[in-house]
Amino acid sequence: MTKRQIEMYWDVGSTNTYFALKLIKPLLKRYDCELVLHPFNLGYVFRTNNYELMKESKAKLRNRKRDLMRWATKYELPFQMPRQFPIKSSRVLRGSLVMRRYGKELEFVERVMDRYWEAGDASIADYEGLRPIAAELGVDPDEFERLSSSEQIEAELAASTNKGLERDVFGVPMIIVGDEMFWGKDRMDFVEDEIRNSLVVKSPSTA
Repeated sequence: MTKRQIEMYWDVGSTNTYFALKLIKPLLKRYDCELVLHPFNLGYVFRTNNYELMKESKAKLRNRKRDLMRWATKYELPFQMPRQFPIKSSRVLRGSLVMRRYGKELEFVERVMDRYWEAGDASIADYEGLRPIAAELGVDPDEFERLSSSEQIEAELAASTNKGLERDVFGVPMIIVGDEMFWGKDRMDFVEDEIRNSLVVKSPSTA
């Protein structure tokens, strides 16, 4: 039987995507669902809309960081703000599409997320930092880099991002259950409600 699919648009540069990936896993297990990942080039979208995160007020940025640490404490996650932030994420996003071909997309995404948001390893922004992760997952690093740099993978990333925009994805993480969209890490109660509601089998009318 095919598992029910839960979609998620993501970018490694998103703090909230890190948390969402951790928090959605119990729901996937509880309701026997499959997570379908869609890379979304947030930097491209930001540039298109002339938005720069680090130009927000210092007070807002301080509050955002403190709030993230509250989430880390509440869910006992080893999250920390990396010294180098933000980073260019396109190589990671491309790499995820390569790893999809090997059936290792989710493992790859989880590892790069942990490297950046837990270990503060900004080297993942470049192939030099991604090659060891590919090797750990049993994929030849040279082939991984070759494919990641290819025009085909570049086009796939652009198509994934554009498809998201067509579906009204404006930020990440964006979790989609059926036709319902939930933005951010703090919508898991609503996500679970939608999954549960979608599982309800209505009795046929006897009228």
